[in-house]
Amino acid sequence: MGIVQDLRQSKAKGRPIVAFDFDGTLTIRDSFTEFLRWRAGPGAWALGLVKLAPAVAAYARDRDRGRIKAASVKEFLQGADRQTLEAEAEQFAQDVWPRFMRPDALAVWNDWGERGAHRVIVTASPTTTVAPFARKLGAEALLGTEFVFDTDDRITGAFAGPNCRGEEKVRRLKAAYGNDMTLVAAYGDTSGDTEMLAMAQEPGFRVFRQKP
Repeated sequence: MGIVQDLRQSKAKGRPIVAFDFDGTLTIRDSFTEFLRWRAGPGAWALGLVKLAPAVAAYARDRDRGRIKAASVKEFLQGADRQTLEAEAEQFAQDVWPRFMRPDALAVWNDWGERGAHRVIVTASPTTTVAPFARKLGAEALLGTEFVFDTDDRITGAFAGPNCRGEEKVRRLKAAYGNDMTLVAAYGDTSGDTEMLAMAQEPGFRVFRQKP
């Protein structure tokens, strides 16, 4: 999808770069979990959670977020075609936006935009499901976890690379903007944002509290 590609590859061109985590920072909760629940419906969601019990138990032991996310994708999305999934993600964003986005985070986001900043969302959630939010926000770029699609353009259940959190967020930023990039400000709310915040001149940890 061209717009998603543009969001990922947009360059700062001399503008100050500001990075925002998405889930829990711009939103009030994890967007990917909510998307899966919304898409599945109550019955299929409950059944899927039962099937995921072994993966949940493994997560309790190893705290591997990437592994449990992959298990969730296989359970709820494996075989879904790209076009349908993108349309569903668009509808989900429209449905939840009024009750999902933090007003104080949006105010800071817009303020940076008015100041001419290049605003990049850096998220562990899949870019496919975050892209509609990024477009509505007017994001200059989107970096996140990437689905793998097969030759029929259907989700395989795997990811194209590491879960985009922790050091991976820093790696992705430097891959997009260069090793000598300057991150003017960054905002996040979990330990998965620690490394990204550490490279910012103005780090903001859990500074957004408002709910819609």
